[in-house]
Amino acid sequence: MQARLLLEDGTLFTGLSFGAEAQMMGEVVFNTGITGYQEVLSDPSYCGQIVTMTYPLIGNYGITRDDFEAIRPYIHGFVVRRHEPVPSNWRAQYSLGQLLQEYGIPGISDIDTRMLTRKLRHFGTMRGLITTGNERVEELAERLNLSTLMTDQVARTSTKHVFASPGNRERIVLVDFGAKSGILRELTQRGCDVVVVPHDTTADEIRRLAPDGIQLSNGPGDPKDVPHAVKMITELLGEIPIFGICLGHQLFALACGADTGKLKFGHRGGNHPVKELATNRCYITSQNHGYTVVESSIEGTPLEVTHINNNDKTIEGLKHNQYPAFSVQYHPEAAPGPFDSSYLFDEFLEMIRTHKQNNPQKPRQAVLSETLKGELQYAQK
Repeated sequence: MQARLLLEDGTLFTGLSFGAEAQMMGEVVFNTGITGYQEVLSDPSYCGQIVTMTYPLIGNYGITRDDFEAIRPYIHGFVVRRHEPVPSNWRAQYSLGQLLQEYGIPGISDIDTRMLTRKLRHFGTMRGLITTGNERVEELAERLNLSTLMTDQVARTSTKHVFASPGNRERIVLVDFGAKSGILRELTQRGCDVVVVPHDTTADEIRRLAPDGIQLSNGPGDPKDVPHAVKMITELLGEIPIFGICLGHQLFALACGADTGKLKFGHRGGNHPVKELATNRCYITSQNHGYTVVESSIEGTPLEVTHINNNDKTIEGLKHNQYPAFSVQYHPEAAPGPFDSSYLFDEFLEMIRTHKQNNPQKPRQAVLSETLKGELQYAQK
């Protein structure tokens, strides 16, 4: 079956359909990863986007239960040069096409993805529409021109309920803005007692969970579309150690008075070099974001730049000069990789332990005793 991809500038690609028979619109982006297409498909940060894979052969190792980064994919379309319908891998449980069909996502293959990627690099990401129907191009163009990009992706991908992943070490509140399961996996592997909360959880609600640290997750879209999260972070800065990843990094920057802006075509892939300024060491990182912290906005804030992107020199890491809080723009949980930066979770836990040593808490019994004493004095009045 034929499928078509129409861009907002009028460029039309005609190829073959795989996945669902459907019509969907979204922001057309590209990912430079050679492997890991299942992790790309299931990363909530792609919510509302049509993803182009620059590696030409996709689908050859199929889909397996163990590699999902979310309970379901949130992308609006998948674009590849060549789709392999029959996977060849002992772990495969079903094919890429079957996954897309299950969730109503259209895919298009046999188009010139190199040309598409060069266009997006030159002109920037743009709105697009994938269809398997036979509508006239003029009708599709009119529909696309009237469309707007989503602004509620975080609400769509965040958990709706609080849930726990018990452990016997530090309690971490993971604020889910569209979190990859790799973040939860890294924390639980270190024995953390993790409580996952929705994106709109307030500072007081987090305090009642008595966490040792707060993990701000990745997520889709513009950080300025989530002002309630900025308010929550601002109220908890200095009180509880904080570690932000991707969207969490941008929200942390906004809470500290910095600004964010949209990149021309973003960073998406598993091969992005990042330099740690303290050591001059270069890490190869997994990335997926279309926004960045504006470098000029750091001046006058309590933030210090810790990492930069070796390709375009954008900010990749920040830390607070007064409070126990830091963040990175890339994904230390990797999935599918590389795993160079997983040590950041260890640094987060070490920061929590140092903070607790420097700020010892009164025993719970003493706090209860003081509360009861105050209530008794009030009653005697």
